[in-house]
Amino acid sequence: MDFAEIESIEGLRFPWNTWPSLASSSSSSEAAALFTPILPLSLLHTPLFPITDLPLLPYDPLHCHSCNSTLNPYARVDYRYAIWTCSFCHASNHFPKSYSRIGENQLPVELFPTHSSVEYSLRINKDGGVGIVFVVDLAMDESEMAVLKREIMGVVTGLDDTVSVGLITFGEGGSVWVYDLGFGECSRVVVFDGTREISIDKISELLSNSNFTTNHPSFGLGKSSSTSGKFGFLLPISECEFNITSAIDEIACSSQSIPGHRTERATGSAIAAAVAMLGVCLPQQRGRILVFTSGPATIGPGMIVQTDLGEQIRTHNDILSSKAPFYLKACEFYNNLATKLCEKSLVLDLFACSLDQVGASEMRDPVENSGGLMLLAESFESGQFKKCLRYIFRRKNSDHLDMNFNATIEVVTSRDIKICGALGPCMSLRNKNRSVCNKEIGHGGTNLWKLGTITNKTCIAFFFKVTNRRNTPQSGPVFFLQFQTRYRHGDGGYRLRVTTAARRWSYSISSEVVSGFDQEAAASIMARLAVLRAKKYDSRDVIRWIDKLLIRFCSTFGEYIQEDPSSFRLSSNLSLFPQFMYYLRRSQFIDVFNNTPDETTFFRLMLNREGVVGSLIMIQPTLFQYSFDGPPVPVVLDISSVSSNVILLFDSYFYVVIHYGTKIAQWRKLGYHNDPSHENFRKLLEAPELDLEMLLSDRFPTQKVIRCDQYGSQARFLLAKLNPSLTQKSPSAPDGADIILTDDVSLEIFIEHLQELAVQA
Repeated sequence: MDFAEIESIEGLRFPWNTWPSLASSSSSSEAAALFTPILPLSLLHTPLFPITDLPLLPYDPLHCHSCNSTLNPYARVDYRYAIWTCSFCHASNHFPKSYSRIGENQLPVELFPTHSSVEYSLRINKDGGVGIVFVVDLAMDESEMAVLKREIMGVVTGLDDTVSVGLITFGEGGSVWVYDLGFGECSRVVVFDGTREISIDKISELLSNSNFTTNHPSFGLGKSSSTSGKFGFLLPISECEFNITSAIDEIACSSQSIPGHRTERATGSAIAAAVAMLGVCLPQQRGRILVFTSGPATIGPGMIVQTDLGEQIRTHNDILSSKAPFYLKACEFYNNLATKLCEKSLVLDLFACSLDQVGASEMRDPVENSGGLMLLAESFESGQFKKCLRYIFRRKNSDHLDMNFNATIEVVTSRDIKICGALGPCMSLRNKNRSVCNKEIGHGGTNLWKLGTITNKTCIAFFFKVTNRRNTPQSGPVFFLQFQTRYRHGDGGYRLRVTTAARRWSYSISSEVVSGFDQEAAASIMARLAVLRAKKYDSRDVIRWIDKLLIRFCSTFGEYIQEDPSSFRLSSNLSLFPQFMYYLRRSQFIDVFNNTPDETTFFRLMLNREGVVGSLIMIQPTLFQYSFDGPPVPVVLDISSVSSNVILLFDSYFYVVIHYGTKIAQWRKLGYHNDPSHENFRKLLEAPELDLEMLLSDRFPTQKVIRCDQYGSQARFLLAKLNPSLTQKSPSAPDGADIILTDDVSLEIFIEHLQELAVQA
């Protein structure tokens, strides 16, 4: 079964492509009992997966009057009486007059068997542009500020006239400045005290009142240049281009920190002001808040550390042992902001360019739940930052930005299936119906989720539970799932992507179940569940949980003689799953040693939105070898792959390493590649660089690139991810062979212990 080919049609990946039925027979009950504790019934859905020849229909869909499913190829149609029967709830529905000409030889597109996914262009009037608010930290070096201003200016000058923009700065003394871009006589700002927590509603009220005073004659400030009734804090580019560019140009650093103290930053208050501004000025409820900061929040709501440099920023151990005094309060503040962002369909992007932590761990919920971007870089001068900012404002066509907003995903299921929840960049709308399960996983208690923004790479994991207890499933041998994704397209119109999937029931653990197991999708699901568990438990508990499930998996689906580990076998469809789990246990998602809470949050946030291919690279990185012997070849992720006469290209998704063996590095330093007589060596050096460009072109955010020589200090980024098959404890390491100094067990020893435990009676 080619799971990637199925995904190219549906945008779906099921770990189990055959689900157990809870019929009354013992075999099916046993099957269900074995399935569920190992891996929940689940799938990974990329709602806007780029499907080839996806039909775009210029009319509204037909919905079932009973369950709200849309007409799809699995519906039963009576052409004589113009009736279609819903495949989910079996209710009968009449076709409207516009479908009067359909017949067996004249099907509407949504009934074509090959079109399980269709997209509708809804007949809703297009509305105005979106709102973009730039929130700038003033407490940074002048060189950093100069680069940041130049990049923001480039974004502003490239925006459409219909896009509304706003500007907020925060810095000296914890103050937050909100710019009135509609006031032409001079620069006018409303200043908030960022040291105090002010509710979003109160900020909205203050901004509304401050706008009205602009036109009051007693202030002697003249009239606002903005149109009557509009708010000058957020205006279309066509009305404020000069004012916004002038304001950006006038931004100056205000870093006046006292020796021995950190700079005062009211990051949380500035973000709250941006949310309030968009709520007041943008009733259409579509906007994006871009936060640019270069240090930790040290004052006001959302602060993570005090200004005194004698106090260290919280670590993982501090958080787990409840020794981070500001952590829980900051998380609560940002959780409330996440709810406001969801209500207003706003997106929060965080650009943290600093050598220090900024509080990204506390900000995870508003960034992730709104679908926003999080970038952790060392400097605003880095290529990572510049490429990511430009990527956000890319254009799919010349006439509009490639930004989708205000998305909702509704899931419709067959009667025997309940929805447990979702994991990904979304938020539950708590919309309960008969298909919602009481058991919640992630964002649960609903069949409807909200996304502030959505791209063609946004991937969400959905979890289900089978509940039927009859002799046969009510829906027959097949069950159905439908995903309805409604979103505002970049051109201002509204679209509805509908994907309907059908899979088979199983009454026992048969060859069909095993052949339908997608071990890559299963590894991705396990990684998301492990990250969810890591929110409450430390890494050792998460690793024990993974091991317990893996032992049960091997014991259930392996072929073996009890108490004989040497007899253990797994079919080819299952054999890589233990290996994936080995690398997951060692990954940065679980093993947080040497990572800050901000870094761990970034890694986990990216995993939670990535599809199967990207997730798998994060879990088990890829390694390619370049040599004079032939074209590049994939090699095992093992210390044995390191050699003096080869180049290795290592891709962990978050960073890419080009590793030069000692001989290759020596020849490069001697300049052999510049000698025409060593053309093959020049081509060998170029090959990984060309492949690197291809990798970077398809990744967002852009990865960090590391070039290192064998035994160099930077080689640790590669060695830390390799299987330690040879260590300082290995009894028979070949002379001259590379070893890894570690106490970690190798993959081979891990598999041996796994087999011993799996075959126990």
